[in-house]
Amino acid sequence: MKIFCIGLNYVNHVKELGNRPVPTAPVIFMKPVTALLKDPGVFYHPEFSENIHHEIEVVLKVAKNGKHIQPAFALDYIEAVSVGIDFTARDLQSTLKEKRHPWEISKAFDGSALVGSWQKYERHEDIDFRLEKNAEVQQVGNTKDLLFNFETLITHISKYFTLNKGDLIFTGTPEGVSQVQIDDEITGFMNGEELFNCTIK
Repeated sequence: MKIFCIGLNYVNHVKELGNRPVPTAPVIFMKPVTALLKDPGVFYHPEFSENIHHEIEVVLKVAKNGKHIQPAFALDYIEAVSVGIDFTARDLQSTLKEKRHPWEISKAFDGSALVGSWQKYERHEDIDFRLEKNAEVQQVGNTKDLLFNFETLITHISKYFTLNKGDLIFTGTPEGVSQVQIDDEITGFMNGEELFNCTIK
């Protein structure tokens, strides 16, 4: 299983990060299988970072194998949809970017990918989603605001990588990312339904 992640896919998130151009093509990075959080109810704050951020995203599960997928057929490759968290060690990421070094350790560390309960995907439906931290709304998004929609992402990724059944695609986070602290509780919702509740330990 591969975990594909898309960066900078909501304009307002690009703006909140500051000094970054709006991308003209999907920004792709990957996480290893070991990044997938086995128990989505608990995230253990790693000791190597003092500034872990939550980034809620709509996540796609790939339905079947494909390569060079055309936009007209791209949605056939979505088996299910959920919301998840791309946990990011922002302090490490900033330091590594300043040095122009790869920043995998800030994004792809063990347990850095949380995925909630899977739901049936309704084609061409705009998906509302939000994250609450300690019962207060922190991030709100809708897939209609994606810079690159699902069809574009699947088509683009499959130019370079064969998609396999069960692969995951994190489609990008809206504005509102913020630091998590030990004992915080973060909850993810999609179309009003709670799909995960996670305690930071």
